[in-house]
Amino acid sequence: MEYRLRRLSRETVIDGKVLTFCRDRMVLPDGKEEQWDFVHHKHGGGACVVPVLPDGRILLVRQLRPAIDRECLELPAGAREDPAEDGAVTARRELAEETGYTAGRLTKLLHLQTAGAWCDETTEVYLAEDLTRTGAQTLDEAEEITTEARTPEELRDLILQGEIRDAKTAAGILAYLAYRQR
Repeated sequence: MEYRLRRLSRETVIDGKVLTFCRDRMVLPDGKEEQWDFVHHKHGGGACVVPVLPDGRILLVRQLRPAIDRECLELPAGAREDPAEDGAVTARRELAEETGYTAGRLTKLLHLQTAGAWCDETTEVYLAEDLTRTGAQTLDEAEEITTEARTPEELRDLILQGEIRDAKTAAGILAYLAYRQR
């Protein structure tokens, strides 16, 4: 399909460490022009891990998310260190840093476009199995993270009840439930 919606120009408004905030001048299908906001993720995004313990429970992290002023229960995740970094490398690093576990086996479940209407960030979601506790968490100075394990069914219910709202976590858990049923 040929679209009439198109970008005329892009202006950098803020050039941050990880994100660039842009203002796009757009032509709408009816010919009118508007300014739209756009966010570019300099590293392309990151990876998220569904770590399944030997007993079948999923290991999660709990942390405060100041942007939404809320404590969140999430799957371990983080940004690529550079745009060329393989998502599996990111996933393994974040799993080890946030939980102290390594995975014997990693399987890609999903590739998400986080918020395609206004941001180019992507997240690759991996299933991590054959977990081994290799040490303590190695958190960044800004991270205060605790870990907890829940059954997949408990997590599905928390998603459906609106307790888990993080998109990558909800998508990862639901993808894992579908993967298990194959």
